[in-house]
Amino acid sequence: MLFKPKFYKKRITDITPAFLKKNNIKAVILDVDNTLATNKGKILLGNVPSWLEAMEKGGIKLIILSNATVERMSGFANRVGLPFVGLGLKPLPFGYFRAAKRVGVKIKECAIIGDQLFTDVLGGNLAGCKTVLVSPVELEQTKLFNIKRGLERKLLKKYKLPCEF
Repeated sequence: MLFKPKFYKKRITDITPAFLKKNNIKAVILDVDNTLATNKGKILLGNVPSWLEAMEKGGIKLIILSNATVERMSGFANRVGLPFVGLGLKPLPFGYFRAAKRVGVKIKECAIIGDQLFTDVLGGNLAGCKTVLVSPVELEQTKLFNIKRGLERKLLKKYKLPCEF
């Protein structure tokens, strides 16, 4: 069940500090593409700035983990005011461990929020943090992503989880 998320929410903004605290989550490791922003981090989703503020006010630590280069992530992270780990090598667990250490919490006190089973969820489960799958904001248009999303649909059906893409 390495690909099964612990939780599912349609959008990142459906997650509250109270929900995280109830599940003993002190820090959130964030995916960018199709989670916080449109693909390639170009446009931050409308309600995300107020969501980030609510998380910080609620005492939840936040950090971005991305497979993108440090150069690409630094611009985005600076724009939203969050620390980040670039070249995270998801789904390998190393980036998750670095992110947890950077915000000063144990990995089991972290949750990864992301839109992909084969990177975000798999990596979070391998690392030992809680996993929250959200629906992608927009679908990628490459053959590789079409194949991955097709496999994700089958797994979500098997897990009896909503598939909104």
